[in-house]
Formats: sequence, C-alpha cells, structure tokens
Amino acid sequence: MAKDPICGMQVNEDSAIKITKDGKDYFFCGTHCKNKFLKAQGIKEAAVCYPATGGPFFKNRLFIAIFICILLLLTSLFVPLLLPFRNSFLVYLKVIWWAVLLGLFLGGLIDYYIPQEYISKILSRKNPSTIFNAVFLGFLMSACSHGILALSIQLHKKGASNPAVVSFLLASPWANFTITIMLIGFFGLKALFIILAAIVVAINTGFIFIFLEKKGLIEKNQNTVEVAKDFSILGDLRSRARSYKFTINTLITDLKGVLTGTWALSDMVLWWIILGMLIASFAGAYIPVHFFHKFMGPTLIGLIVTLALATIIEVCSEGSSPLAFEIYRQTGALGNSFVFLMAGVATDYTEIGLLWANVGRRTALWMPVITVPQIVVLGYLANVIFR
Repeated sequence: MAKDPICGMQVNEDSAIKITKDGKDYFFCGTHCKNKFLKAQGIKEAAVCYPATGGPFFKNRLFIAIFICILLLLTSLFVPLLLPFRNSFLVYLKVIWWAVLLGLFLGGLIDYYIPQEYISKILSRKNPSTIFNAVFLGFLMSACSHGILALSIQLHKKGASNPAVVSFLLASPWANFTITIMLIGFFGLKALFIILAAIVVAINTGFIFIFLEKKGLIEKNQNTVEVAKDFSILGDLRSRARSYKFTINTLITDLKGVLTGTWALSDMVLWWIILGMLIASFAGAYIPVHFFHKFMGPTLIGLIVTLALATIIEVCSEGSSPLAFEIYRQTGALGNSFVFLMAGVATDYTEIGLLWANVGRRTALWMPVITVPQIVVLGYLANVIFR
C-alpha cells in the first residue's frame, strides 16, 4: 500500500495512478489528486502510468455502501422485521442529508478556492492561537457533525495541523451558532453550559494534541506547506481579486472545479457516513426506548451507559439534540444530555474511522482517550450543579 501525497489516502499500488518524478514514484487515488500534485509541483509533463482498468467499480467502497443501503431498504418492503430499520434510516436521512451535502460542497469550495498557504498560516502553527482559530472557525460553521467531517478532512488536506483538525471537529457540532440557538430553545439558559463545556473540551484537547505532536506521539500533517512570515492573506486576496476576470467561461470553470473537489471528497468520506447511518439506524430501531429512561439517570452508572449509547447511536447534531432533551426531560440529568451530545462526536465510529484512514491512526486513537475523561467529569459536574 502507498499513500496519496495529496489527500493522504492509502492506495493499492497495482490499481492506483502512478507518476514518476526524478526517479521517485508517487501513487494517487484518482485523477483529481494527480492533477493537483502536478499543478503544485509546476510539472507540465510527467511519466504517468494509469491502471489497466482503474479498478472495477463494484470494489469502490462508496458503491458498496450505497448498494448495501439500497438492498436493505428494498428487502424491508418484503421482510416486516426490517420495517423499523427502514423507518429509522429514513428519519435519519431526512435529518442529515442537507448537512452532509452542505459539508461536501463547502469542502469543494475550500478545495478549489482556498490556497494551502492560507490554511497552513492560520491552522498549522504550534501555538495556542492555532487552537483558538480552529475553535472560532468551528463556531462559524453551520453544518452538523457529519457535514463537519467533510470539512475537517478538507482542512487537513489543505495543511491544517492535526491538533487544529481535532479541535475544529470537536467544537463545530455543538459550539456553532445554529446549534447554540437550537439548544437554548430546548434547555433554556442551561444550554450555555453545554456550549461552553464543548468549547473547553475542544480547546483542552487541542493543547494536549500540540504536546503530543511535539513529542512525536501523533502524526504530523504532511500536507502543510512552509509559509513566509511576512505572507499576508489579505494582501494575497486583494491581488487575486484584481486579476480575476468575471466571465461566463470563468464561472463555468469555477463550478467544474468546485464540483470536482466535492466529488473527490465524497468518494473519500461519504461511505463512512453511510456506514455510520446504517449502524445508527439499527440501534435506533431495535434498542427499546424505555431502556434509555431506565438506565440513563443522573448517576455515574447513568453517565457510563449514556456514553456507551452515544457511541452507537450518535448521528447528527440536529438529530441528537431532541433526543438529548428527551433524556433531560425524563431524568432531569443535564450532564447526561451533555455526555450524549459530546461523546457522540468524540467516540463515534464514523469520526474515528475517518481520522484513522485520512489523518493518522495514533491521532484517531488518542482522541477518545483524551476527550472521554473530560466529558464524563464535566457531565458529572453538570448533574451536581443543576440537580
């Protein structure tokens, strides 16, 4: 297996696109990454070796995930046992489809319009400002946790440091402006505790990851580029704006570039999201509702049970918020609601799987190790304070 130098994906050397430059071979998951590499290296001509078939389409992970979904949904029309799964899946799909598409499209915009130097300057420095920048950018986002996944991976591809990516991923679903309004509608002013606690976890985790990166205990982002100290993002934007020619052909070219980036990102992350939806739909369909109310009270055991269930059934920030409020309404345990919301992002198999495949295995493993104790402690404090 080789690593794509642009997106960081592991690719099979026998089926990947290969470029030979200065006697060294580079392997790519697709033409999108290959073309970006050629452009970044200033190469107009290179020895390019394409796989004989490009790999059969039925081995593509996104195709397999979509095929399994369709097969299960069609089977549910004839097998009554699968009817609860179908209803659960369609409810989840209705809640998150727009957020996933928005996240992928915004990722395409970042891919096409935002130079690596911008992200590297803002989100790659080894100092506290990088973490605060990541959390602030997360607050500006309006996508849910699954939409944020696509954006996080795109930021990583553009050069954001791994600590910044993790902080952004943790802060965005619960500290963003849209969810702040939604949570206040559910919990009143008590929702501010959830928002502030989410920000605290994101910042603390970012600082710890900076330490781990300095000690070589997590991977470093190989996509980060060196940026001159006097490089000005505002000055570069002005220069680009002056040279930009607004024509129909330019708009068509831009749209094609954005959609190409969106599709490349979809091929990378969408199968993980579909996998998460499948597992969450089965859990939501076949775990009895009374189980939540009986075992998720304002106790340490209740927190642990909530943590375990959040790992399984977390799907989307918008979709999880009503269920979190139902837990609070039935049990009066605000801390359990916080754990359910926050632990879903920190321990969810979709997030960890994407970090594992695209950012680094050690980064993926350290995230729950660092975040879960913070989440449980803050949840326990919330139960004591708001009893």
